[in-house]
Amino acid sequence: MSEKLLPNIQSPVDLRQLPVEQLPVLAQELRDFIIDIVAVKEGHLGASLGVVELTIALHYIFNTPEDLLVWDVGHQAYGHKILTERAEIFHTNRQLNGISGFPKRSESIYDTFGVGHSSTAISAALGMAIASNLKGETEKQHIAVIGDASIASGMAFEGLNHAGVTDANLLVILNDNAIGIDPSVGALKDYLTSVKAGKNPKENNMISSLNFDYSGPIDGHDIPLLLSELNRLKNKKGPKFLHIITTKGKGLEQAEKDQVKYHAPGKFDKVTGEIIPKSEDHLPPKFQDVFGLTLVELARQNEKIIGITPAMPTGSSMKFMMEEIPSRAFDVGIAEQHAVTLAAGMATQGMVVFCNIYSTFLQRAYDQVIHDVALQDLPVIFCLDRAGLVGEDGATHQGVFDIAYLSCIPNLILFAPLNEIELRNGMYTAQTGLEHPIAIRYPRGRGYIRNWQLPFEKIEIGKARLLQKGTQTAILSTGTIGNNITAALNEIQDAALFSHYHFPFIKPLDEQSLHEICNTHTTIITIEDGSIIGGFGSLVTAFITDNNYPVSVKKLGVPDFFIEHGTVIEQQQSCKIDVISLKNFLSSL
Repeated sequence: MSEKLLPNIQSPVDLRQLPVEQLPVLAQELRDFIIDIVAVKEGHLGASLGVVELTIALHYIFNTPEDLLVWDVGHQAYGHKILTERAEIFHTNRQLNGISGFPKRSESIYDTFGVGHSSTAISAALGMAIASNLKGETEKQHIAVIGDASIASGMAFEGLNHAGVTDANLLVILNDNAIGIDPSVGALKDYLTSVKAGKNPKENNMISSLNFDYSGPIDGHDIPLLLSELNRLKNKKGPKFLHIITTKGKGLEQAEKDQVKYHAPGKFDKVTGEIIPKSEDHLPPKFQDVFGLTLVELARQNEKIIGITPAMPTGSSMKFMMEEIPSRAFDVGIAEQHAVTLAAGMATQGMVVFCNIYSTFLQRAYDQVIHDVALQDLPVIFCLDRAGLVGEDGATHQGVFDIAYLSCIPNLILFAPLNEIELRNGMYTAQTGLEHPIAIRYPRGRGYIRNWQLPFEKIEIGKARLLQKGTQTAILSTGTIGNNITAALNEIQDAALFSHYHFPFIKPLDEQSLHEICNTHTTIITIEDGSIIGGFGSLVTAFITDNNYPVSVKKLGVPDFFIEHGTVIEQQQSCKIDVISLKNFLSSL
């Protein structure tokens, strides 16, 4: 048996010593290495398997890291990490103190740009290319690898539009596999399908019309063909565009057949590909499923209800409505800005729009929330999935800023339910005819209550709830982190000293309750699974200051730094808002 190649590849310098005919063998070894690790450690699988040959070809032809390679989103960069000095530590991927699941500048000189959200690669690589021209580095190469779902985003088109009128030494590689996390949608997807089928005349090529030297589509798994084309493009100046066709999940049969499930499948058998089932009997539901199933239930009763998601129908569970009531549920692709303003347009015509966007992704549509929704006081219902700490995706995906960036917007109601039942009733209340927009934030993962599908009850806007009455210190929580407080209070001896109030409404704040709390307690503790700066605690503190109450305040939450990857519990521990930390803190008072 011949010696394996991959253990001898520590960097692209080693890779370039291999003869071309050995590269397909290396590709198989790299694919097997990714499968072996991800099967046990979990992570993003299908995207990286689909670009193994491209990854090898890029590092073989281009002089990385001097030539600058940018991966859009970064789901597909596992092979890149393994070939760039991180094979021995790849098993720590997405774990606390391990390497990031996404390219990260502070981690490696080969990671030229930090990514995690989509559609940034073209702009970043173009910026690098223009900077190289200004510095006289005219031979340096700049490559952006972007998927067919990401390139449909407005920001990608902004980058293409600019690049086409420059002489920048930029190569955009379209990795076309007809899927992002869910299948790609929209007219651009239809265009790319016609190009791949040979049904689109060359003179109709939209990329060429933007002044790019277009080539393709070619087989993205054919290493000799990739090497030949990349070598040709390397020697051409100006903006270039290579269209390659790949298969997401390539090399693992189940991952090729079910590309949605195997995007990030969890643990699986590395030989058969079968996903190892988790026992989910008698467990509470995922919050995303509470949203999705409740939306369908409400939409059956209210024909004005619309569902919108930007490219996350499975992750948000909007898929339930898309399957049952497809005429009123829309996947608009990776286009958060469009999703928000589309919702606003529908709201002007009397529709009741549930716009479901991950908290971290709503950051990309902040102007639209202010200008197109709140300024016009349109009653759009934003459902912010993955609010708070999100776990292994880490700093790029934390939903910890939404309280701070939404609470300052006039007209906007901000609601953070304690559990599944309150989420369900909040959604019900929102579609009963609110006169203002509302944002409902809820976390990733499972809830707390198995029997959550109870009859709907309307919630009074702006009212806090007393969960436990105490004598000295008032704990004010908002959202599901309040369950950690309840658990901590159940474990301390002096629990009777503490009142616990749940504030489902961060805006409007229940000032009547705050007056009562300040008049009956000497100390206030606020807690949130969001940024302490500008968050719920800051609003409470401002109220106390404005009203000159002689009450001391301690704010607990996410401190002023980016929280890296790890489990949600580990991230809560780093913020000292896990149950044990809270128990110790309360016991020390």
